[in-house]
Amino acid sequence: MSTLKLEIVTPERKVYEQEVDMVIGRGVFGEFGILPNHMPFVTPLKIAPIDVKIGDKREQIAVHGGFLEVFNNRVVVLAETAELPDDIDLDRALAAKERAERRLKAKQADIDFKRAQLALQRALNRINVAKSRH
Repeated sequence: MSTLKLEIVTPERKVYEQEVDMVIGRGVFGEFGILPNHMPFVTPLKIAPIDVKIGDKREQIAVHGGFLEVFNNRVVVLAETAELPDDIDLDRALAAKERAERRLKAKQADIDFKRAQLALQRALNRINVAKSRH
């Protein structure tokens, strides 16, 4: 069976590079799956995990926005930030979630609502991916 190469890159580093069987992601237009020999494709990404299937093994990478491009059996994710499950500090992510929820509940005029929502989404994404490793 053929595979495709998945690369996940942030401005700071290459987070992931592996031959994989399938990539599942969440773009702004919905969820998608990519198998070998997929047609060329580009989409902006949501703050959501990228699911990777290699044989019988599945893993997740926390991706916080960016773009995904498919071409010539390669999937390249250019992410604002991305984290492998083992790189996520679960206690820190839980604290960030609580902070964001407090800001959203406060409903104060000086709180940037959109920024607090994005912080909450990033924290929940980290928590879900960190818990997926267990």
